[in-house]
Parts: sequence; C-alpha cells; structure tokens
Amino acid sequence: MRRLVFASTREGAGKTSVIVGLGQVLGKPFGYMKPFGDRLLYRKKRLWDYDSALIANIFDLGENPEDISLGFDHSKLRFMYDEAGTKGKLGELLTHIEKDRDVVFIEAGKDLAYGISVNLDAISLARHTDASLVIVTGGDERTILDDVTFVRNHLNLDGISFAGIIVNRAYDVEDFKTTYAPIIAGLGVQVLGVIPYEVELTHPAVGFLSEILFAKVITGEVGLSTVAKHIFVGAMSADAARRHPSFGKTRKLVITSGDRSDMILAALEGDTAGIILTNNISPPSAIISQAAEMGVPLLLVPDDTYQVAKQIDDAQYLLKRDEIEKIELLKKLVGENVDLSAILGEAG
Repeated sequence: MRRLVFASTREGAGKTSVIVGLGQVLGKPFGYMKPFGDRLLYRKKRLWDYDSALIANIFDLGENPEDISLGFDHSKLRFMYDEAGTKGKLGELLTHIEKDRDVVFIEAGKDLAYGISVNLDAISLARHTDASLVIVTGGDERTILDDVTFVRNHLNLDGISFAGIIVNRAYDVEDFKTTYAPIIAGLGVQVLGVIPYEVELTHPAVGFLSEILFAKVITGEVGLSTVAKHIFVGAMSADAARRHPSFGKTRKLVITSGDRSDMILAALEGDTAGIILTNNISPPSAIISQAAEMGVPLLLVPDDTYQVAKQIDDAQYLLKRDEIEKIELLKKLVGENVDLSAILGEAG
C-alpha cells in the first residue's frame, strides 16, 4: 500500500488538478481523502468539500464526499479531537478507504500551515498516516526556489518520507529544468515532475461562474458546461460592441444589464458561451426564448456590471466534473511530465 500526502506551499498551486491527472494515468485502483475540508459546499442540507466531491464523482470512488473528510471547522475539530484522537480517526478512515486499493491520495489544506492547530496540516497528516509527502508548487520560478529552500531548511521533516516536489504551471519547462532543477537537486529534493502552463485550464465553465455568482439560470441549462474563453463587459452601445475586436472572439462571456436588449441580441448573434444579466433585470420573453433555442445560458445576478466583472476577475477557477476536455488535458500533461514510478516508490 502506497500512501501519499499532497501539499502545497501556497494556495491555488493546483493539488487537486494534479491528483485528477495522476488518477487518470495511474492504471490501478486508488483511494482519496481530504481530512480537513477547506472549500465548502452545502447541498441538500449536507456539507462537504468541493475537491472531495470532484474526485469522488470523476472517479466514481463509491464514498460520499462528506465521509472522506474529518471536518470543516477549526473550532469543532478542536473540540472533538486531541492529537491522539485525530490520529485514531485518520486510521479508521484509512482502513475503510484502503480496502481493495493499491494507492491512497491524501490531500492537505490550502497551504502547509493550514490545519496545524487541529493536527491536520500536511506535515501532521504525513506523520499520522505514515505517508510520503509530495509538495505541489507553482508560480514564478524564483518563488518556487524560495518555497523549496524554506521547506528543506526550516520545516521539521524528521520521520517523514519526503518524496519530492511537482512543479505545476511552469511557463518555460526547459528553462526550469536547466536553471532551477539542479539547484533544487542540490538541496536534496527530488523534482518529480514539471508540468507546463496550459491556458485552456484557466478558462472557467459557465456553470462554475453561475455557482460562484449565486446566479439564477433563466434558460440555457444545456450550455452550462461550455467553457468561457473570453470575458466581454457590455457597457457600451451594441454598435460599438460589434466594432470591438474582443466582441468577435469565440466562446465569449458577455456581462451586461438585463435591460440592455440591444447588447443581449448582439451577443446572441455571435459565438457566445453565456450572458450574465446584472441588476436583477430579466430581458423580454422573446429574447429568453431565442437564448433557449440556441442553448445559450442566461444568468441573472443582483449586482451591477462592474461588481460582477470584478468578482469574476478575482475568482479562483476550479475544475468541474463535466469538463471532459480539461480532464483529458490533465491526463496528458501529467502522463507526459510527471515521473509516476518515482511517486509510487517504484523507481529503480
């Protein structure tokens, strides 16, 4: 049995995406758990972690998402378990998850410190589960070097099997391997893979945007899985919009007030992934019918156009289970750029 704790030095490094890619190329049964849920979803009077639900659904693991986390709140976990109790509960969960499986992926919180006050940070998880630690890091190459040096020089890894790091979203893979990988190797840290940046993975599905905006889907549900590649703020006249180069781009998402019938109709003329209607104003029924026939989602939100555009700009886009193209792309990227044998402890 191989147990692996996936951690990251900073929030948003892409641990879950890496796990999705690994699960696709693994070729053998695996289990998954995220002991401390930090991306909460509330559905049907049940609370669970977004990442847990994603992995469980993509791979049909058989566990309910809420059953592969110990908890979601610091204060409740601190009240329920001391360190010995946490270790025991993790053991119980592992006993169930490991059944008939060869590998277990254990996902830690959003950064290395998250959960330390309740003994569920990445280092504690590795110790309590006797798992190997894999750190996913991404961003600027110099920042990555800082993070790895900090881990090696200042973290107490005594008694922990540190498998190495996976560099995610590298803008220049060859330059990283030539310039920075030797320095990291000199620190005694194994580079398990360098995954290139892929712009296609940064584009959100319209359905994901509807969730983060708490939008009401007026029509076009069939198009919620469509990926929005460009964002266009329709604050000008429809004629001016038609002349704008960005308006002619494919799979654009248009943000405009619901009373701007001219802008909505202009958006429906082109390749539009979805339209966000601001100020809680619904367009005329004829426009809604046209959008329905075309399968273009109309999303109604209470905020104004500027606020919605800022929310989308600030959002951290998460993978959705029905984004098949992205999942296949992750499989390809991980399969081609990560040393699976080294991660599984099979390297000779």
